[in-house]
Amino acid sequence: PLHLLCDALPETRDRAPVSPLRARVIGIGQDARGDDAAGLLVARALRAAERLPAGVEIEEHDGDGMDLLLRFEGVAEVVLIDAVVSGEREAGALIELDARAAPLPVRLFAPHSTHLLGVAEAVELARATDRLPAHLTLLGVEAQDFSFGGLPSPAVAAALPALARRCLAVLGVGPADA
Repeated sequence: PLHLLCDALPETRDRAPVSPLRARVIGIGQDARGDDAAGLLVARALRAAERLPAGVEIEEHDGDGMDLLLRFEGVAEVVLIDAVVSGEREAGALIELDARAAPLPVRLFAPHSTHLLGVAEAVELARATDRLPAHLTLLGVEAQDFSFGGLPSPAVAAALPALARRCLAVLGVGPADA
């Protein structure tokens, strides 16, 4: 007779991922919402630049938290790129947060998110269920305009090349102070 056992093998969390993929960059946003397109535009610029090291994957994502949670699996490093609103910086200012070290402030995403479970909540759900990657970095740009049908504001558009350079630096390509 054949016997099937559920969860018969030990957990593999302490081992390196089997996949040759070492990092995933996820540009988050909506094209038709002004500054909210920032993450998508940076992801596209990185993909076009062809300067990524082997084993780095670039994705575009709409910010849905449950789906985003699944994108953390199978890689040791994830870099999230998104438009944020702190209310403490001028539009176009860059922000970098280590999402493993501390929870992402929900207020950075709440004013403009169209999802019940967004980026900050997805990160905390991953933390609570022991699904955070070994390295999880948020690179954000302070946004000001989320108008439907609008283009990114001039301040955000001007900051996108610096955001892309910072992402490359986080991945170990280019100067660390990019």
